[in-house]
Amino acid sequence: MRSLTVPPQGLPPSRMALLGMLLGLLMASCFTFCLSHQNPEFALTSPEKSSTKEAERKETTAEEELDSEVLEVFHPTHEWQALRPGQAVPVGSHVRLNLQTGAREVKLQEEDKFQSNLKALKKGKRLDINANTYTSQDLKSALAKFKEGTEVESSKEDKARQAKIKRLFRPIEELKKDFEELNVVIETDMQIMVRLINKFNSSSSSLEEKIAALFDLEYYVHQMDNAQDLLSFGGLQVVINGLNSTEPLVKEYAAFVLGAAFSSNPKVQVEAIEGGALQKLLVILATEQPLTAKKKVLFALCSLLRHFPYAQQQFLKLGGLQVLRSLVQAKGTEVLAVRVVTLLYDLVTEKMFAEEEAELTQETSPEKLQQYRQVHLLPGLREQGWCEITAHLLALPEHDAREKVLQTLGALLATCRDRYHQDPQLSRTLVRLQAEYQALATLELQDGEDEGYFRELLGSINSLLKELR
Repeated sequence: MRSLTVPPQGLPPSRMALLGMLLGLLMASCFTFCLSHQNPEFALTSPEKSSTKEAERKETTAEEELDSEVLEVFHPTHEWQALRPGQAVPVGSHVRLNLQTGAREVKLQEEDKFQSNLKALKKGKRLDINANTYTSQDLKSALAKFKEGTEVESSKEDKARQAKIKRLFRPIEELKKDFEELNVVIETDMQIMVRLINKFNSSSSSLEEKIAALFDLEYYVHQMDNAQDLLSFGGLQVVINGLNSTEPLVKEYAAFVLGAAFSSNPKVQVEAIEGGALQKLLVILATEQPLTAKKKVLFALCSLLRHFPYAQQQFLKLGGLQVLRSLVQAKGTEVLAVRVVTLLYDLVTEKMFAEEEAELTQETSPEKLQQYRQVHLLPGLREQGWCEITAHLLALPEHDAREKVLQTLGALLATCRDRYHQDPQLSRTLVRLQAEYQALATLELQDGEDEGYFRELLGSINSLLKELR
């Protein structure tokens, strides 16, 4: 190039100027051509920038290819939901694989809602606040309002219920006034018993009125509470004193009331013993009285003695076994004899059960057991001849009476075994009854009764015969 710019020796100046212009035009044309056809690989850029632009170009191409496919966008919630194939998951979602079903499940992250609430707060929007975001003061005030509302509602409900009850029922005071207008008086059980005792104890009352009062009183003292209330105003002692009456009917119905009051009522039993009821009952049984009166008196005696070992001790001390023996041996008292035998059986087995219960529970000295051990009933029965008396009662014709006598014979077997062996009449009676009940048991079997009444009686007779042989 340098040689071109130096004019040769001997060329005229005009030609030299023309040649320079041509050379300039040529260089400008070459430069323009090079710019219009330059190769990117040979562009004047750094290699790092060229590679970065290439990568961005490829990513853009891939995104354009993906955008060409239509994808369903999955909208997760705060609960796990199954993700179907082909669904797109938003960024930041919580994805897991359910090992039981093999499906992918998606839900929102826990902090997503908090972050969205925070963004909304910055933008001045209303927050979506759940129950966990209340302050303690808000909760306290809300709880106070809730309680106030509950009290108001409950008070309204109570008032409505009370109003409904008032419409359905009337106060007792109003009813009393209405009954007073109708000459009807409402009385409690206590008031009725007081009125009946006053009528019975009044000297102006006739015999019929006294009997009617005792008859009505017996209905009320069947209840344990009423029988105990009879003690509170002295009514029990008034009835006990009625046993001293010269009128057999008064004795009969007084004993009737006492038997109902004594039954399974320890408090009344104790008061009766202290009030002398036992002595009065034994006196009536030992003296000449109508059979109906003795039935009621024996009923009262049985109610007083059962499950009351102290009364049983006093009964033996007062000669109760002798009184009952005389009662059984009297003519025309077979009905009373069966009741007496039943009472003796109950007293014997009651003591046995108390001793067995003490052995099972391993109680060495319970108070009730000690009281039963002081009741020497079995030796007294042997001494008073009850072994022979009971055996002779097998001659009674009624099956029910025989059943009770057989039970008592079995209960007295350990005490009266030798007496039974010495009584030939007992063996003959048992053999005769064995044949009789064998025939009746056979008829029961023919009627299809495997465990009949007569079969049980036959078993008791066979057991006694086996022990006596």
